[in-house]
Amino acid sequence: MNAVKIKSVGAYLPSNIITNEDISKLVETNNEWIVERTGIKSRRISKGEDTSSIANKAAKIALDRAKVKGEDIDLIIVATLTPDNFTPSVACIIQKEIGAENATAFDINAACTGFIYALEVGRSLMAVGRYKKALIIGAETLSKIVDWSDRSTCILFGDGGGACVLETSDSKEGIINSYSISDGKKGETLIAGAVDVNNPFIEEKVEKHKYIKMNGREVFKFATKSMTSSIEKVLENTEYTLNDIDLIIPHQANLRIIEYAAKKLNLPLDRFYINLEDVGNTSAGSIPIALNNAFEEGKIKKGMKIILVGFGGGLTCGSTLIKW
Repeated sequence: MNAVKIKSVGAYLPSNIITNEDISKLVETNNEWIVERTGIKSRRISKGEDTSSIANKAAKIALDRAKVKGEDIDLIIVATLTPDNFTPSVACIIQKEIGAENATAFDINAACTGFIYALEVGRSLMAVGRYKKALIIGAETLSKIVDWSDRSTCILFGDGGGACVLETSDSKEGIINSYSISDGKKGETLIAGAVDVNNPFIEEKVEKHKYIKMNGREVFKFATKSMTSSIEKVLENTEYTLNDIDLIIPHQANLRIIEYAAKKLNLPLDRFYINLEDVGNTSAGSIPIALNNAFEEGKIKKGMKIILVGFGGGLTCGSTLIKW
C-alpha cells in the first residue's frame, strides 16, 4: 500500500465581508447575541462567484505551492453541497479550468464532513496505486441556500473553499489513519431541499424546503458527541495517543461545540485551531480553509501530528490523522 501525503494547501474567500451588524439589518438580532451563541463576528458572502469559481481559485493556490501542473493531476474530488449544477460536477469544471486532461473528476456530498470524506476516498484510491497525484477540494456557496429571514441559520453560514494536493510518498509522513460514519436516521435534523418531483403524472405535489433548515439543539448534541468520538476513533490502532497530537483542526461550526469537545477530551482550547470568528461555517470548505490558515500562520510544522475532524448534515462525521 502506498503512503499518501498532503503536498500543499490553498484557500480562497470572497472579498465581501458581512458583519453581525449587517445581519442585524436583515433579521432581529445583534452582534452580542450572535457572538455569545456562536463565536462568529463576520463571514464572507459571494457577490456572484459560484462554487466552481471559489474552488478553482483555492485549487490554483494549492497547485502553485506544490509546483504541480494541471496535467499532472490524475484525480479531482470536490466536496460540496452547493454545486453550480446537477451536472457537470464542480470537479469536472475544475478539470477544464486547470487543464487536468488526464484526471478522473467527481463531486461528493457529505455536507460539513465532506472534505474529510473526500480525503478518505482520495487516499484510498491512491494507496492501491490507482492514482499518483490528486486535488482534493472543499468549497461552498452557502449563501444561495440560506434563508436570509431565518435568524437561527442566516447568522451561521459563509462562502469559501480550500484545497490540497495529495501525492503518493515513500516516507512515513502523510495521512496515517481515517475514520468516518454516518447516521441517516437523523437526517431531518439538518436539511436543504433540492428540486421537487414535478411532472404531469403527479396527483399531489409535495414541495420541499429549499433552504437550510436546522434543529439547532439536536445538531449541537450530535456535534459534541461525534467530534469527541471521531478524535478518539482515528487514534485507535495507531501508535499515537491524544497526548501526541500537536494540533486539532475542527469543522468551524460553533465555538461552543469546540469548547465542549476540548473540555470533554481534557485538552486546552489552544490545542484547537479556530478561525470561525471571521469566516463562519463554510460547510465542506471549513476544514481546508482552517488548515490553510493554520499553515499560513506558521502553526503547522514538519513532523507535527494533526487531526482534522468534522461533523455535519446527513448526519455525518469523521476525522483524519496526519503526520505533516
